Amino acid sequence: MAKTASVVLTQNLSDIKRTTSFNHSTNDDEIPTIDYSMLICSNDPDQRLKALQNLAYVCEEYGFFYLVNHGVPDCVIERALNGISDFFDLTEEEKKDYEKKNSTDRIRWGLGFSPGDHEAVKREYLKVLPHPKFEGPAKPAGFREALEDYYQRNREVIINLAKAVSKTLGFEENYLEKEFELETGADVSAMNVYPPWFKPNTQIGLPAHYDPGYFGSLIQNVNGGLQLNYKQKWINLDMPSNAFFIKIGDHAEVLTNGKYKSPMHRVILNNEVRRISVATVHGPSLDTFVKPAPEFVGESHPPAYRGMIYKDSLEANGYHEIDGKSCIAQLRL
Repeated sequence: MAKTASVVLTQNLSDIKRTTSFNHSTNDDEIPTIDYSMLICSNDPDQRLKALQNLAYVCEEYGFFYLVNHGVPDCVIERALNGISDFFDLTEEEKKDYEKKNSTDRIRWGLGFSPGDHEAVKREYLKVLPHPKFEGPAKPAGFREALEDYYQRNREVIINLAKAVSKTLGFEENYLEKEFELETGADVSAMNVYPPWFKPNTQIGLPAHYDPGYFGSLIQNVNGGLQLNYKQKWINLDMPSNAFFIKIGDHAEVLTNGKYKSPMHRVILNNEVRRISVATVHGPSLDTFVKPAPEFVGESHPPAYRGMIYKDSLEANGYHEIDGKSCIAQLRL
């Protein structure tokens, strides 16, 4: 453990909580913003330290944030979102090539219906496994390449963010990479389209849930849609243009013994626009055994979670890897 870094960050956390001089939100109805360029790219040591302190505060206090100035070109994000839109515009027969067949599916298409009404489609989705080996749909033309480009660039940002989060925890920058064996980390991505919805009594697109992995990332074509539970209140996503939305995942919560917590979230439908999103769960290697790390356990902080192999946790409730489902309730002691 990097004792010096840990002491510096711990000492300054109390200062951060007493001041509003950094770019974190002080309004409970707002989501904080992290500037990736200051965190990763700045040549100013003081600026990078302040950015790390801000990240430490946001991870512990909120567990989610907007990531701006991440360096992924707008055109890469737009090509991916446009390709997703074009895929969902294919005929149903073409999309049915990717319907669920077995547990080894690496591409899966499906529909989400309103409870009790199998004619009212709330959500259409396409799931893929971007890492460690990406496979994408063959149609429409250029879609697979656009997705692969986005996922590669997105992963570069996520790995650098993992290095920064490692430092906020008081470790060397490769700590999370080693603990989660990220060279073969298992990522799951769900591309979703939510059509305009005109039934006011059934506006929940996806009910409240958690996500596995160490981070989750999100991009979308319009604002709103996602809500985060913070201090027993639901707050709305109001993303800056071409930002990533980042949140802590279940397995970062387990590793840190609850220091950084995975937030509950849900999807709300709207009656105005077609919302397209790309939600990616960034996970450990499937064979990694994740448990509270010794550095986060002590007499006053006993283990609050049971350890489990990551693949087993994804399959704990009868799901498959590509489903990307949480089992945090079973992991909590």
